[in-house]
Amino acid sequence: MLSHYFKYPGVLRRMRLGPLGAEIDTIAGDLDRAGYTRLSARRYLSLIASFSRYAAQAGCVQRIDRELVERFLRRRSLSRATALSARSALGHVLRHFGRPAAAVPRSTSERRGTGFLARFDSYLHDIRGLEPKSREELLRAARRTMGWYHQAKPHQSLARLSAKDVLAYAFHASQRCASDRTRSAAMSHLRSFLRYLHWSAICRDNLSRYVPRVPIWPMAGIPDVLPWEDVRRMIEAIEAADPAGTRDRALLLLAATTGMRNSELRRLELQDIRWRDGEIHLRRTKNRRDRVVPLVAEAGRALAEYLLHGRPRTEERRIFLSHRPPVRPLRNSSTVSAIVRRRLARVDIRPGRAGAHLLRHSLATQLVRQDRPIKEVADLLGHQHINTTAVYVKVAVPQLATVALPFSGGEA
Repeated sequence: MLSHYFKYPGVLRRMRLGPLGAEIDTIAGDLDRAGYTRLSARRYLSLIASFSRYAAQAGCVQRIDRELVERFLRRRSLSRATALSARSALGHVLRHFGRPAAAVPRSTSERRGTGFLARFDSYLHDIRGLEPKSREELLRAARRTMGWYHQAKPHQSLARLSAKDVLAYAFHASQRCASDRTRSAAMSHLRSFLRYLHWSAICRDNLSRYVPRVPIWPMAGIPDVLPWEDVRRMIEAIEAADPAGTRDRALLLLAATTGMRNSELRRLELQDIRWRDGEIHLRRTKNRRDRVVPLVAEAGRALAEYLLHGRPRTEERRIFLSHRPPVRPLRNSSTVSAIVRRRLARVDIRPGRAGAHLLRHSLATQLVRQDRPIKEVADLLGHQHINTTAVYVKVAVPQLATVALPFSGGEA
């Protein structure tokens, strides 16, 4: 596979020197399958070969570890830009040998903390049956709690955690939150962690009852929405001349016409589109239930255009992919939010919060303004309780005005 990028025999011999010489052809194949451009792959392979020769000079015969990689990256002969490229290239080497690219904890306390969090994760998965996204948030919160506790009470085990400590951390965590909603979520995560400590017999008492509750009034706020004319203007301004534009148009049309959530858009796979029926099958949504949403004609045409002419050629089943190498599914919610924000900025619209949920809120509000039954809106959005959908009625002010009865007393 290396000969696909380099043709001179002398260059090929030099590229295969050192402890990585037997593996560099396989690594080249990995880069090709990942969708790297020819120029990027050549640069990465050159840096990997340079590291392999450095490893041979350092006396390394077989084992490649992170310490050796860091020594290579600290060399003065490497410019900042080259060092950044080399770090990314050598990340492929470490992954190829089955070693994580991130630094491995080395202290005893870090190893214990890692094992503890692994057991907590197993509890969240096996006992509570939580999805990866929920487990990730709870693990992050647990890591913050443990970090604060070990800093406040060094050399003291979690078994000695007290109600006073819980209240002190709750105050500390709430100070870092910008809104009541995030404060309520932080307290909920803390309660989950403390329940686990009691369940696993680390703490004798159930300290979760000492965590203060933050009142959240579901109908107190008004969701952020865009005028429907602005949604149309954003989508119509997208030029489908390049693959990324074709992708963005299809993605935003689906979000605007079906109200799909960010995670639902990212998890959408080729077999989920039922072209003949004009439907999209969403599997394991937020409520862990499947649901079907309509595929309207305009969104269907945009999606077909992307699949036929804009989507990279790959065996990946996820529909929406990153067009920058390596070609891969859109893994993070921030990626979709950045697409929405960038496309809105192109038409000089800069809302405070921009993402797939902004289009979801705008669609729901538009449907209510068209006098569609609230139950239909709830079914489209996948709301389990109709009270969740009722918040959009507050935004449809013209419809609320028709509800007000005239004053029977007449004019003064």
